[in-house]
Amino acid sequence: MNPFTREANLEHLTNTEKIWDLIIIGGGATGLGAAVDAASRGFSTLLLEQADFAKGTSSRATKLVHGGVRYLAQGDIGLVREALRERGLLLNNAPHLVKNESFIIPNYSWWDGVFYTIGLSIYDILAGKLSFGRAKHISKKETIKRLPGIQEKGLHGSVVYHDGQFDDSRLAINLAQTAIEQGATLLNYFKVSGLIKGTSGKIAGVTATDIETGINYELKAKTVINATGVFVDDVLKMDTPEKKPMVRPSQGVHLVLDRSFLPAEDALMIPKTEDGRVLFAVPWHEKLLIGTTDTPIDSHSLEPVALDEEVEFILRTAGKYLTKAPTRADVLSVFAGLRPLAAPQDGSSKTKEISRSHKLIVSDSGLITITGGKWTTYRKMAEDIVNQAIKTGGLQNTPCKTESLAIHGSRPNPDRTNPMFVYGTDIEKIQALYDENPDWKNQINPEGSYTKGEVIWSVRNEMARSVEDILARRTRVLFLNARLAIKMAPEVAHLMAGELGKDTAWETTQINAFNETAKNYILTPH
Repeated sequence: MNPFTREANLEHLTNTEKIWDLIIIGGGATGLGAAVDAASRGFSTLLLEQADFAKGTSSRATKLVHGGVRYLAQGDIGLVREALRERGLLLNNAPHLVKNESFIIPNYSWWDGVFYTIGLSIYDILAGKLSFGRAKHISKKETIKRLPGIQEKGLHGSVVYHDGQFDDSRLAINLAQTAIEQGATLLNYFKVSGLIKGTSGKIAGVTATDIETGINYELKAKTVINATGVFVDDVLKMDTPEKKPMVRPSQGVHLVLDRSFLPAEDALMIPKTEDGRVLFAVPWHEKLLIGTTDTPIDSHSLEPVALDEEVEFILRTAGKYLTKAPTRADVLSVFAGLRPLAAPQDGSSKTKEISRSHKLIVSDSGLITITGGKWTTYRKMAEDIVNQAIKTGGLQNTPCKTESLAIHGSRPNPDRTNPMFVYGTDIEKIQALYDENPDWKNQINPEGSYTKGEVIWSVRNEMARSVEDILARRTRVLFLNARLAIKMAPEVAHLMAGELGKDTAWETTQINAFNETAKNYILTPH
């Protein structure tokens, strides 16, 4: 039986007496990383995700694997050094998804050149053996050549430095596959509804519902991990209803434009915007991704929506640096994500000052909660979680194995001109599907490079259950061009229905639900 199917994973829940070593709640970067770590150490591991893997924050990042230049400016050397080391390990373990990207910081004052060259040389030194390349100063002429479309007035030159760039939800899917290969059981669309406690008040498992069938489960475990990102407080309340919120969500918004606004191989980094934030313009899947904002938000949701002022801030700032100023009409897709920042206990509201480092908390009941952190350090966070689970659950003390564990699909030096490069070593297996049905070789829509075979592959081997799973997270169409995603939805629904044995009513429901979600990714003119 194919281990990547939902049926195969559900089979592992039939023994109701089984006591798992770890039950992980949450299928984003942190939860998936913990599943890979725990399973690779030989622990029996079950991960439950209420929606799809990486549905929340983990598919909505700036697509950077980075040390964090601004944390260096804030003097957080420890965080930067750890992140730079993790960046290097991630490039080694998932070279099909992570690449070394050069970033250019344009200097509009003489002093900026000196300041950033020195600062970024320190950044590189902190990376040690895992360096991506030395920072250097380049002339105004060279800057204009490398960044066609950059604002030339007042430009003195620029500083070039190196960081990582990646595809976030593709990495999440590959981590899910890696966890299963290591022996973990993973289920998406499976919602934890409560915690089970023993007579001593210690956590002994969870109650959960399979959203697809409505069947309820009682699942026993030695340890339970709360890795639910902006939803950690919901799980903490199941444990202690009077608990004060631990997380302060901060919203980050990104706009996607055509590459013609900055037709460059290099990314642009704007270190100081009008409100003190950093803004990036990064080439991503043949488009230009611009972001991010940092807006404190009072509530959390699975589908956060960009605020008008965030959109205007990005357009205005980009317009100052690009000769062709983008307008709302130029935006192909807009998406928002919520960062689960550890809430300040002193009532401070400046989100850029709230720590990005992760925090592990063990409740009196033994519930292990992780908050904060970022994609780049997901592996280190997972290692810390499992080390804690060993202590809390009295598990066998086995060392972490993920520093050099290749992630599913890992393929060095991928051919990035092939639109399917993100599948790594799975490319040939997808192409083999074309023998089963020659029509699957065809594109879903002539405007996009995605084939019908990719939909079939994602249903069979990547646990895709809905049209949105395919168009938002297995392929990235919704994030790259929302209007194109809407055009593709009917064909995707039809292909999925054939694979999943669904009827036309299911197709219609799926298309309507997807269109409703996709509306939030389209900017309407004012």
